[in-house]
Amino acid sequence: MRRLLIAILLLLSLATLSFKQILQWWEAPLHIPQGGYGLTVAEGDTLRRVTERLAADGVLAHPELLILYGRVSGLDQQIKRGEYRLPEYLTALSLLHLLRAGEVVQYLVTLPEGITVRQALAILREAQGLRATLSGPDDPALLALAAPYDSPEGLFFPDSYRYTRGDSDLDILRRARRILQTLLEEQWAARDEGLPYATPYEALIMASIIERETGAPEEREQIAGVFVRRLHKGMRLQTDPTVIYGLGAAYDGNLTRSHLRDDANVYNTYRHSGLPPTPIALPGRAAVRAALHPAPGNAFYFVARGDGGHVFSATLAEHQKAVRKYQLQRRKDYRSSPGSK
Repeated sequence: MRRLLIAILLLLSLATLSFKQILQWWEAPLHIPQGGYGLTVAEGDTLRRVTERLAADGVLAHPELLILYGRVSGLDQQIKRGEYRLPEYLTALSLLHLLRAGEVVQYLVTLPEGITVRQALAILREAQGLRATLSGPDDPALLALAAPYDSPEGLFFPDSYRYTRGDSDLDILRRARRILQTLLEEQWAARDEGLPYATPYEALIMASIIERETGAPEEREQIAGVFVRRLHKGMRLQTDPTVIYGLGAAYDGNLTRSHLRDDANVYNTYRHSGLPPTPIALPGRAAVRAALHPAPGNAFYFVARGDGGHVFSATLAEHQKAVRKYQLQRRKDYRSSPGSK
């Protein structure tokens, strides 16, 4: 009996020591290098497959404990796919909760105001971790997203977008399309009376021109006022950015008189009356608002001063005087503006 009691005590002692050792292993931090460890859980990955990779990389010393706990707790069926950044001092239990919560790495991509759809696609194509699925502005998937319009230009809200690895350029543009649509509907419902637009899309076209004409926020409503007054009076918009957009890849940075006289360019607002057929860029919130709330006034002309701002004129004579003054000191980034040529 004495020997049996001693044997039982020894077994209990060993069990206690084993439990303490297992608990120590379980609560110990994983072997994560300084700066963290990148882990990707692909579609279809099981907890066992993930732990085997961690063990092979020396991050997880006792993968069988994690597998067993995951199976007993049911957490092995709840891990979410994605890219994770494991911080230092993470424990096995914390890892499981991280995978269940889906706290994946997020990236950020910015589509600036005033860029074209082609430029937006180029930015998305270079974004880290983002799948490039669109071939260009004429891609069928992009055209379907632009419906009922024939062109996708101007239909996406320029902003910064968060995404996770595996998302696509089309995913980002779907979000940008919804935001722009909501913004335009809200602004259209609150628009000023007497504007020369038949539809919200025409207002969007105007907003894109305003976006390209000035980078000075305080001038957007004034620019809009000039264009609105010209449309009301039946004057051509005569704005360089529309001509440049119509030239596309043929534009080499030098806008010539022959470009301004080209009737074949449907975006040439020096030769064609009214608005161009589509937007020419992605307008931001301020440009959309300016198009629908133009500043009152009597100016029909404006010319760039060369410092980012413009001089506004009510008469052609005043405008020509301003043109002579500021063209003599023209900067490399000088942009001309509506006026009689």
